Amino acid sequence: MPGWQEVYEQLKDQNFEIIAVGQDTLGEAAAGEWYDAAPLTYTTLIDVTHRITTLYNLVNVPSGLWVDEQGRVRRIDEDTYSRVLPIGNGSVGTDDYTPAVHDWVTQGEDSPYVWSRDEVVERIRRKTPDETLANPTFKLGVYFLVQGNETLARHYWEAAQQ
Repeated sequence: MPGWQEVYEQLKDQNFEIIAVGQDTLGEAAAGEWYDAAPLTYTTLIDVTHRITTLYNLVNVPSGLWVDEQGRVRRIDEDTYSRVLPIGNGSVGTDDYTPAVHDWVTQGEDSPYVWSRDEVVERIRRKTPDETLANPTFKLGVYFLVQGNETLARHYWEAAQQ
């Protein structure tokens, strides 16, 4: 998140906004610490029902969605780190994504990184039949957790994982 804060500071005056959506069923109690640890000035939300991953068939964190001024999705990427980050004995991310974001903000529709509507549709990750079944099963777990029945919630979460 600090890397995306740097990108936001560089681009915020160019009609650019970052909206970070933490997806955690336990809400602020679980995801809030991540936001509190980084002094962020861009918009942050917590999605307790995982609606965003459902809408765009996302699996990996972080993921990036480019949405233009007309509300059209122009690109969907998973593993959208702001740069290469060392993790243990390896690393995650690339140094390619942030320059692509900069190009899109400055070039708009003319950026070679912008996808056409057909490309966006083609590149949306397709769910397997098991993943299709797991999604509502997971959401039943979320429902029962909100209703105060953690035992039943865990039952549905375990079924969704299987």
